[in-house]
Amino acid sequence: MTGISRRGLLKTGVAAGVLGLSGMPLRAQSRGGKFTAGLSGANTSDSWDGRTHSDVFMISAALGGVFDALTEVAADGSLQGELATSWEASPDAKVWTFNLRQGVTFHNGKPFGADDVIESLQLHVAEGSKSAAQPLVAAITEMRKITDHQVQFTLEAGNADFPYLLSDYHLLMYPAGQIEEAIAQGIGTGLYEVVSFDPGVRFVGRRYADHYKGDSAGFFDEVELIAINDNTARMNALLTGQIDAVNRIDFRLEPLLRANPNVRIQEVTGNQHYTFPMLTQSAPFNDVNVRRALKYGVDRQEMVDKILLGHGKVGNDSPIGPANQYYHAEMEQLEYDPDRAKYYLQQAGLDNLNIDLSASNAAFEGAVDAAQLYQASAAPAGININVIQEPADGYWSNVWLVKPFSASYWTGRSTEDWMFSSAYEAGVPWNDSQWDNARFQELLYSARAELDTDKRREQYYEMQQILRDDGGVIIPMFANFVQAVSNRVVTPDTVGNTAQMDNNRMLERWSLA
Repeated sequence: MTGISRRGLLKTGVAAGVLGLSGMPLRAQSRGGKFTAGLSGANTSDSWDGRTHSDVFMISAALGGVFDALTEVAADGSLQGELATSWEASPDAKVWTFNLRQGVTFHNGKPFGADDVIESLQLHVAEGSKSAAQPLVAAITEMRKITDHQVQFTLEAGNADFPYLLSDYHLLMYPAGQIEEAIAQGIGTGLYEVVSFDPGVRFVGRRYADHYKGDSAGFFDEVELIAINDNTARMNALLTGQIDAVNRIDFRLEPLLRANPNVRIQEVTGNQHYTFPMLTQSAPFNDVNVRRALKYGVDRQEMVDKILLGHGKVGNDSPIGPANQYYHAEMEQLEYDPDRAKYYLQQAGLDNLNIDLSASNAAFEGAVDAAQLYQASAAPAGININVIQEPADGYWSNVWLVKPFSASYWTGRSTEDWMFSSAYEAGVPWNDSQWDNARFQELLYSARAELDTDKRREQYYEMQQILRDDGGVIIPMFANFVQAVSNRVVTPDTVGNTAQMDNNRMLERWSLA
């Protein structure tokens, strides 16, 4: 992790004046004009309810667009305040006091304050909530309003990463007493207020007058996000000048994009990983030997070569990547080994295995092809994979977390605990393998409260090894963020690497030439 250390996090937020609120050094950027992006990941069920956001379209429209969070991960990976200006922790990192930005108003004119923070966070632990941020907020045992602009959080156990967690894209700030209306209409404190929103189709926003971020962020007069889930259509829209930027370029069309003098490609190495989660509470995936057989039955390098066309690296069934502080780079790599896969099948009492694998390019570009490569590489071990091509629309509601074996992806998270708490802690909503390992859970809670860096590293290294050997998620590859923009768009020298499109903050950080 670059930027502020965890020791620094325990004391305060970013010093005023060091960074512009966009996360970059202050510099002159032109204001005005309209920016249009074509993005994948849109669904007809989309809404302004941050608890439901899961892909780049709604995350980009909401966080850094219509809404704000308390903190923000800057492009260089450091943490800074957004609606919070500073924070302090008790010595055991169990009690955190946040000072809130004053003079901020929601788009309907309501002043922002402590009540808004408490009600917005309580949404995620309300009865029946299926928010992926539920485990992050559930760790708070008490939220106390000290003044109108100061909130104190008491955690069930110390957490050195707590300020980072409050930058999570689900944790949007809504106006207290008006949350239902705010979700229906898109009323936030963000740089852009909603002009129109057609779920799964389009969002149009205009710059909110006299925004608290002033001239340091939000350089467009108007922004438009168009849902283009089809990759080829997205690339063509950029090449023909209909839009200014696209996410997830089609690597097969990369030469065409590079040959166009009006387009440039951005490639950023981060923690994005493509995955095949298994529901480990269901047979046959509840047998660790079956999971191990599947781990050795995938040719990871072939996927990097043929799906990513080299734009990434081989994965090792741990979600912790090169952008994390405690990435275990020396951990022995799982290699493709059909004989070893066959051995683990035999350990499970099986001569062969017949399973379905659901995939759609909604999961990641090339997911169907990757599933077919998996099918071919696993066959020599007696693993017969039936690839089911699922429709893109509704994939995240009808397939992921529902079908026993499927394709998925994660952008990764800025800290190890954040990643593990989101997807590997027992019982959390987005534990997409339903995996529960006693030793892993013990280490998770211990490392979360550990302030000694060396001890923390040991714990996170062991957790990565447990996932590699026994986990229920196959992570064959880490994929670079590769996106393309028109030359009429100016982007910062440093582009964020914790998520697509400059950490989903392009509407905040980019401008027109």
